[in-house]
Amino acid sequence: MILFTLLSFWWMCIGHTEADTIKPLSLNENRHVGDTVTLSCSYKDYTGTVNNLQWYRQYPKSKPEFLLYIFQHGAMSDDRPPRFTAAVNQDNKQVDLKISSAVETDSAIYYCALVPTVTGNLTASYKNLSCNH
Repeated sequence: MILFTLLSFWWMCIGHTEADTIKPLSLNENRHVGDTVTLSCSYKDYTGTVNNLQWYRQYPKSKPEFLLYIFQHGAMSDDRPPRFTAAVNQDNKQVDLKISSAVETDSAIYYCALVPTVTGNLTASYKNLSCNH
């Protein structure tokens, strides 16, 4: 008998100072162990220049942990966790996180973040990022 565990993926967004800078395209996904999961955020309301887009994961009673970053042209951080990749659709202004062969420990809250190109004073530090959903 095969027992499938239902995994829950919740994701939110964090921006710098604008209320609707980046937002999830849906609020949760439920999948089974072994499934491929794609989480998506849209930054179509952002009018500035993007430096990179980042993904974080948070387990209950833990701090968010950095997973990866991706530039708009597609280059990704090399030290990302196995099974995790990202993609940017510049036309739709959307960033996707893809988790292949999901395991029980992937069940968590995921955050997407837009990092603007800094041309002046940054009004919010990374440890004080706000979440909009």
